[in-house]
Amino acid sequence: MSRYAGRHGAADLAPEPELTDVDELVAAAEAWAQDDPDEETRAELAAVVAAAREGDGPAVADLRDRFSGMLEFGTAGLRGALGAGPNRMNRSVVIRAAAGLTAYLKQSTPEPCVVVGFDARRNSDVFARDTAEVVTAAGGRAMVLPLPLPTPVLAFAIRHLGADAGVMVTASHNPPQDNGYKVYLGDGSQIVPPADADIARQIARVEAVAAVPRYADGWETLGDDVVEAYLDAMASVVAPESPRDVTVVHTALHGVGSDVLLRAFERSGFPTPAPVPSQQQPDPAFPTVSFPNPEEPGAIDAALELARELSPDLVIANDPDADRCAVAVEDHGAWRMLRGDEVGALLGAHLLHRGVGRDAVFANSIVSSRLLAAMATSAEVAHEETLTGFKWIGRVPGLRYGYEEALGYCVAPERVRDKDGISAALLMAELAATLKAEGRTIPDLLDTLAVQHGVHATDSFSVRVDDLAVIDTVMARLRQESPTEIGGVRVVKADDLSTGVDGLPPTEGLRWYLEDASRVIVRPSGTEPKLKVYLEVVEAVADETALDDAKWYAGERLARLRAALSRLTAP
Repeated sequence: MSRYAGRHGAADLAPEPELTDVDELVAAAEAWAQDDPDEETRAELAAVVAAAREGDGPAVADLRDRFSGMLEFGTAGLRGALGAGPNRMNRSVVIRAAAGLTAYLKQSTPEPCVVVGFDARRNSDVFARDTAEVVTAAGGRAMVLPLPLPTPVLAFAIRHLGADAGVMVTASHNPPQDNGYKVYLGDGSQIVPPADADIARQIARVEAVAAVPRYADGWETLGDDVVEAYLDAMASVVAPESPRDVTVVHTALHGVGSDVLLRAFERSGFPTPAPVPSQQQPDPAFPTVSFPNPEEPGAIDAALELARELSPDLVIANDPDADRCAVAVEDHGAWRMLRGDEVGALLGAHLLHRGVGRDAVFANSIVSSRLLAAMATSAEVAHEETLTGFKWIGRVPGLRYGYEEALGYCVAPERVRDKDGISAALLMAELAATLKAEGRTIPDLLDTLAVQHGVHATDSFSVRVDDLAVIDTVMARLRQESPTEIGGVRVVKADDLSTGVDGLPPTEGLRWYLEDASRVIVRPSGTEPKLKVYLEVVEAVADETALDDAKWYAGERLARLRAALSRLTAP
């Protein structure tokens, strides 16, 4: 096994001993650099090594972090900061991952076909090309999308082209310094155990990048026909006879979603959305936002500013790879961004109103609101809860609609078995146009749902850490000292999700149900160094006249719950 093969957590591989001595770190760095095919990262590593040799403390710490093990490959694939070394995203790590993936595929398919997509982040195109070169040299067929495109286009292309697997080079909504490597199997869904562990084991067998064959040509660059097919498929998501009178402001947040979304709206017969000029073009530096995630405070301020000028019916924001969709609406004279759970309920309500088959299944992740389940039960439609992530939601048998609260929506699983911010935007536009034709608004529909099923108020917050060990410490403390009451309300059920609960696979997390029907979930993030806390309270509504009071009580209960959990999860 390579000395850089540690920390493949999904594969349960034995970790390598931590390098502590500076001479050991320098020797490891020099060995890595000799095998690194990238001149830029070799020079970067040489500078760090030189400073470490001079006794520079920060350089030694930096070197130690870079060589703390190989960047983990798990169900999220790879994701991390760009840079030199095994614990960074770079060509060496990507080539190893491509070789491991190809070896895994060749166990069942001697000549695997892999379609590769990439976004506009730094080195995304380079990593895509490296992947294609590895697949081709191994006797497979590699098809690369023609330009930086949204992740849903790649997810669509896998089944459309009949590929055995797909790779999307993206870090989604992570900070500018990150990149990632997301893997899909031939059914168009993201990998889940045990595939992630099997691929990680194959990666660990790669002794040296120099030994991995790569062909400089022989792989195929796809034409625009794949994008055209995706756009045709998305246009069929909305009903041909539904209203189209809706005005939209759109921001791509410097990602790759603008062109595809505008074309999708045009093909579907909607008026062209007004783009936010400063954020329309792809830019890996994300210059106008501190964090390119629509959920983050300030991320859609430019879009809201344009909305106050143009007075549209909707504001729609995609994250940089356009697999997520955020929505803002005018409510009582002020613009506000809807919570992911609100959009999830709205899309579900719209699909139920349009009609679904008797065999349809609605699904959402365990950290999402229970409102969709209540709506489905009322409509006599089957509903399932899954673990967090579309690698689980997309695999629900009979899925007709699925969502998770982090702005991810799968409205057409027969076309894209993953979250898709483009098709979700089209369906939201159809909903807004339909309500507009009836003289109603999106806030009106939210109120209707609250009267019918109760106010489902949700909130979430994150505890960011610099040291991942802090998360382990907090989770261990919560297990050992499981609260019997939270915010003055008795806990009636406590679930340790790591043991597997309600038929779900084991996952790291804790869940508490309270006597007043509130619910709390605490879990580590799968992609970022933070602990995530999810809260929900449910307040019954007697009738329309009691709605405002019910909203107020729900807000008060939610605030108390958040304050209590802030104390419980403090490091």
